[in-house]
Amino acid sequence: MAEDLVTAGIGRHGAERLPSVDIDSYNIELKDENGFLGDRASKGAFMDILEDWRKPLRKAGEDPFGDMPTDKISKKDLDKIMVGDDLAAAALVHSAIEEFARELAHVTQRFLKTKAWDKTEVIVVGGGFRQSRLGELVIARADIILKADGHKVDLVPIRHHPDEAGLIGCMHLAPSWIFQGHDCILAIDIGGSNIRCGVVETRQNKAPDLSKASVWKSQLWRHADDEPTREGAVKKLVKMLKELIGEAEKEGLKLTPFIGVSCPGVIDADGAIEKGAQNLPGNWESSRFNLPAELVSAIPEIDGNDTAVLMHNDGVVQGLSEVPFMQEHKHWGVLTIGTGLGNARFTNRRDKEKAEKKDKKDEKAEKKNGKKE
Repeated sequence: MAEDLVTAGIGRHGAERLPSVDIDSYNIELKDENGFLGDRASKGAFMDILEDWRKPLRKAGEDPFGDMPTDKISKKDLDKIMVGDDLAAAALVHSAIEEFARELAHVTQRFLKTKAWDKTEVIVVGGGFRQSRLGELVIARADIILKADGHKVDLVPIRHHPDEAGLIGCMHLAPSWIFQGHDCILAIDIGGSNIRCGVVETRQNKAPDLSKASVWKSQLWRHADDEPTREGAVKKLVKMLKELIGEAEKEGLKLTPFIGVSCPGVIDADGAIEKGAQNLPGNWESSRFNLPAELVSAIPEIDGNDTAVLMHNDGVVQGLSEVPFMQEHKHWGVLTIGTGLGNARFTNRRDKEKAEKKDKKDEKAEKKNGKKE
């Protein structure tokens, strides 16, 4: 009953089948003798590699970063170094890039060996790490390594800014009919450190496939700094949404009565989080907590219509922002490099249905020809 109220019959939370794609897998946790493979291709793993390269130089008194702790060096700092005049510092960073790219390629190969990721044609790489020259070089180098090893797969950076991809992807959770007569939706991207809310314009009049969708306005709250309770986090989230609703109304934008939510973890059909939400404030995996239901309770109506909420895994949603650009492929995936390594593999519904129809047509033709003979 609660699930029907929250989704209003438009879909299921954490669904395997979405309007445009089937989700073959997401949030896979591959392991080897050293632990979770995803930990080898995270932002923290890159900084650990950089630190390992600095250690011998530090002992010799030749560390180009001096006394600066590795965890205080930002992506912007590293980007500047790579185009600067300090060749020793640039070489050090490139050494870390090469090693991390090989780790990313290795982890990607392990995904490609799984049944769910078989025949993957393109892998989009998102996450905060991607939004830098450093990240782009890692992706490009890992792509070369994969091709050199004989893998027929393209590794490419996500098109939208990672901060916006998690909001734009929310549009692809709902069927297209829900956007008719409306300009935009509310979207939420929940992370281990931040919560971002935004108003996403569909711009369907310019591109019915949502390829022109863009974030009109957004708010960011770094909850890791405030260390709130779970209830406090939800209260702040609702406040951000209501402020955005007010701003959209003042601008004359017509909001769809729908809220898309991107959240870490494995999402159950009823909107509960089964596992993977350990970095969020408080216990979000409790059987007594349901974020979609909390949102509907706090915002029961949008533009005079009952509010519907759909929630899915953050890696899945970030990948969904690429749906309009992946139509020439049948199987594709997403990896998001952040605190961990988010992952999801998709099969385009349109191509899949066409292939199934073609197979049936060919089968009928074969039977017909067989009878004639």
